[in-house]
Amino acid sequence: MKDPNNTRNTAPRRGSPLWIYFVVVILLGVAAGGAAFSGLSAADLDALVSTPVFWILGCFIIFGELRPIITPGSTENNGATTSTTFSFAALLYAGLPIAAALQAVAVITCGILRGRAPHRIAFNAAQYTLSLAAAQLVLALFGDLATPSGLWVPHGSDLPAIALAGAVYFACNDTLVGSAVALHARISLVRALRLDLGYQVLVHLALLGLAPLIVVAMDRSALFVPLIVLPFIAVYLNASVSVRREHQALHDGLTGLPNRKLLIVRTEEALAGARGAENRGADRRRAGALGTRCRKTTDPPSHRAGLFLLDLDRFKEVNDTLGHPTGDRLLQLVAHRLTHSVRPGDLVARLGGDEFAVLLPTVRDETAAREVAARLRAALSEPVRLDGMSFDLEASVGIALFPDHAPDFELLLQRADVAMYNAKEARTGVEIYSPRKDRNSPERLGMLGDLRRAIDRSELELFYQPKVSLRDGHLVGMEALLRWRHPAKGVLEPHAFLPIAEQTYLMRSITHHVVTAALAQTAAWWRENLAVQVAVNASGRDLLDTGLTETIEEGLLARGLPAAALQLEITERILMNEPAYASDTVSALAELGIPLSLDDFGTGYSSLVRLKRLPVEEIKIDASFVRRIVESPDDAVIVRSIVDLVRTLGLRSVAEGVETPATAQALRDMGCDAAQGWHFGRPMDAATATDWLRRHAQKAPEPAA
Repeated sequence: MKDPNNTRNTAPRRGSPLWIYFVVVILLGVAAGGAAFSGLSAADLDALVSTPVFWILGCFIIFGELRPIITPGSTENNGATTSTTFSFAALLYAGLPIAAALQAVAVITCGILRGRAPHRIAFNAAQYTLSLAAAQLVLALFGDLATPSGLWVPHGSDLPAIALAGAVYFACNDTLVGSAVALHARISLVRALRLDLGYQVLVHLALLGLAPLIVVAMDRSALFVPLIVLPFIAVYLNASVSVRREHQALHDGLTGLPNRKLLIVRTEEALAGARGAENRGADRRRAGALGTRCRKTTDPPSHRAGLFLLDLDRFKEVNDTLGHPTGDRLLQLVAHRLTHSVRPGDLVARLGGDEFAVLLPTVRDETAAREVAARLRAALSEPVRLDGMSFDLEASVGIALFPDHAPDFELLLQRADVAMYNAKEARTGVEIYSPRKDRNSPERLGMLGDLRRAIDRSELELFYQPKVSLRDGHLVGMEALLRWRHPAKGVLEPHAFLPIAEQTYLMRSITHHVVTAALAQTAAWWRENLAVQVAVNASGRDLLDTGLTETIEEGLLARGLPAAALQLEITERILMNEPAYASDTVSALAELGIPLSLDDFGTGYSSLVRLKRLPVEEIKIDASFVRRIVESPDDAVIVRSIVDLVRTLGLRSVAEGVETPATAQALRDMGCDAAQGWHFGRPMDAATATDWLRRHAQKAPEPAA
């Protein structure tokens, strides 16, 4: 059953249209109930007290009101209340006074237990009484009037009258509640009634259709009534399981907030509603302009939706100082403060880590959006006390509005992200998206859209470059290098598009695509007895993705490959990122047996303690040092020092960017284990790499000089 005021528990403002409507409905309900009870005789009252069926019905009505059947997509406010079945059965069997009294007791009991405001309890009781009274009038027209002392059991010929009474009950109930919703949300009555009309019709058809069966069962024996409840219990349990599964899929496990998936759904609904409202407004403006001179000025959009991206400042310091369990409790506290600071109807979601999103389905303008953002920051700035320590929280908020800044969810989220980073850099706290502050050029944004489609169109392709032992020329492995066969720009290397992807959520999809393609090619080589280890590159964000380990494990099992067949290359800079270093993904990869290769070594500031703890099997020396070791004594000293360090740690050293025989010989003299570069083989597509592997396997490698 719809709830007329499901977003607030406070009384409407005195004198407002909603307040006047509530008063009128409540007075009419009291009048209808009083008129019904005034017609009860002494015999009716005696029958009411002495008949056990009425007490059983009352219990079922109260239970049905307290525990509605909530299905996926519905809520406690619009779930199926089984009290409808039993109150309508009471109406058929014993008349309006009994049905209205039992339903009113159920509504009052439910309202008190749930802490609902008195005006909501009174309105719900009144609208139920009026709906039952309307159904009673229909039955009276057919001459079917029941009383507690003159019970009525319908026959097959009475079904048309019962069907019409049920339809009138539904229409009255839906109109009364829909009018309250329309006044509260300030929308048209037609729109309020259409919000979930199909669902409500289907639910009432099932609930009201069972009422005559209950009446027949009650007439035979009161003991039959509990048997009818068993199907309701089965439906309730199945619905509970479905709702629980849906909730887990659409909500964050730590905070209970909606996740990105649900945020997308709600944002698309909000954007569709804003578009529809704007179109209707445009139609009215055009109709009003007929016969008048057209003005050349264009009004700004009056129907907007807003998306906020909120990131906590210095949250990493809390995690590092107090530990991850305390950090998790802090995130739960932040979620609580945010949800209690937004407006009714707004949505708070957690995207991951300390990043939250807030959806405003309707917002007047940028000023109103800033006011909401300021309220969120003020709520978060209240001092926090955890584990005996008190500290302050701050957050940076980026705002993007539809349709001012973006036409769809993805672009809206990206531009809110841009605004949020602008707020961090400028330390202003809140920023609204501004094109002049966006470092992303239109060309880069266009490329982002092309890249999103490239994944679906299989335009991303892996090339492979060999890593060769400097001692004996044996193949050490192949590194998978990503290329994009752009339909207009030709083959693009990673530096042309990955920096864009790394700023968005596309990076996760790209990494999973690369891992899947690399495993498929590795399996094809192993089937040809070309057993080679293939390395793929992973970013710091990838190591925070718990789904990466699952993708790798499933891929290895599906293709019958050992864990050592795949290697992940991470850059040295990731060691500086504590969350990535200490992530569950790194631990899971180690347990799975996936070796890591530390790429671009020498360009960051590694901790030897962390280096020893990571499941690293090789260190790749950055090409910027390797290329100059013949000409530059300083670079030669750096490379030799790295080689000695790696040997001491018991790891394999691999030099990148080896392009000449002189460089390869110098590395051999230093004791470097392996090398990679154009001198040994350029990046090759899968077919060319396969031919290269076959040739390399046929000829025995010559010993190194």
